[in-house]
Amino acid sequence: MFLALVVTPELREFLTRARGGALRLLKVCIQDEQLVLGACREPEKSWEQDYDHFLLSLLYDQEPCYILYRLDSQNAQGYEWIFISWSPDQSPVKQKMLYAATRATVKKEFGGGHVKYEMFGTTEEDICLLGYQRHVSSCSGPAPLTLAEQELQRIKITEVKTEISVESKHQTLQGLVFPLQETAKRALQQLAQKRINYIQLRLDVQKETIELVHSNPTETRELPHRVPKDTPRYHFFLYKHSHEGDYLESVVFIYSMPGYSCSIKERMLYSSCKSRLLEDVEKDYIWKLLKR
Repeated sequence: MFLALVVTPELREFLTRARGGALRLLKVCIQDEQLVLGACREPEKSWEQDYDHFLLSLLYDQEPCYILYRLDSQNAQGYEWIFISWSPDQSPVKQKMLYAATRATVKKEFGGGHVKYEMFGTTEEDICLLGYQRHVSSCSGPAPLTLAEQELQRIKITEVKTEISVESKHQTLQGLVFPLQETAKRALQQLAQKRINYIQLRLDVQKETIELVHSNPTETRELPHRVPKDTPRYHFFLYKHSHEGDYLESVVFIYSMPGYSCSIKERMLYSSCKSRLLEDVEKDYIWKLLKR
């Protein structure tokens, strides 16, 4: 998938200058859910001589970013560029997700026809001049992909072809796992044993865990009042009812998302963690869930 974040007027102006060949390098960052100009450099020498000198000084261990770097070659649309996604291992999970989901938007905004090569890097070795040369060599033949190239390929595969706006509630990335805290695990065990009938869980974004909010006794008519109006939540409810004359007790999973009052990061994280949470619950605690 990709997110259509707002591009600031300053960045749009510099993208235009870059396409015209006035710049050697452009760094793009995400701040306050906007795409902003991080830095820029004008050409000094040849692209090879400028490369490491300009690029490596703009990379930080805990801050993902995008780098557009101009080559000296041209095609029918103008100068050719390298589009680099920098996502260091030490950066927070939510930042990695946000940058991965926005990569296609940046490329689209700049103009994909100008991009000759795309690179993904988690270390300087991946995207330094030698790393770029290895990447070009691998593109010209069937040699095995490096770890960084495999990651770039994975990101491309998971992108959705249809653009998703900032305000969409259905923004998901696959594979994110936040572990359950011990209190949440105990509550799920008690729910499976039918000792309690309701659980509310939340994501602790800083700790990257799933934590118990409360497990207060709840009647069916009280469920709407359990849903917060300003933050997402996961709910598990033991629903006692009759169907065609049979008495049933079913555990219902409810995923509540208030909408625009939540940040993009929150919506992405809750959506991304949901599938794995349900897999773990059905495997370890409750073998069959009714999902809403």
